[in-house]
Amino acid sequence: MTKRVKFVRIYLSEDDQVDNHSLMEEIFGRLHDEHRVAGVTVFRGIIGFGAPGEIHSANLLRLHGDLPLTIEFFDAPHIVDQALATLGDLIRPEHYLMWEAEVL
Repeated sequence: MTKRVKFVRIYLSEDDQVDNHSLMEEIFGRLHDEHRVAGVTVFRGIIGFGAPGEIHSANLLRLHGDLPLTIEFFDAPHIVDQALATLGDLIRPEHYLMWEAEVL
């Protein structure tokens, strides 16, 4: 038996902030504490760039790296829709992807 879910991928960077703290931590906290989504994973990239073309990379010579982050989560469609509604003030629509999937 399969279960239909929605899967979301959010793109941001380590330096993204909201109210003087990490945007990644704020999003993660809301997904965990408020929505109790079925699964969340945060990935840190070693290199990446977005629409402006500015490259963000891990470099041993730099003390601070503004590395790309990806947050992925999934759950039942209605839970994902509710979560995205509360994240709307934090992420721009062009910074996330969403698709339907099946959990086997």
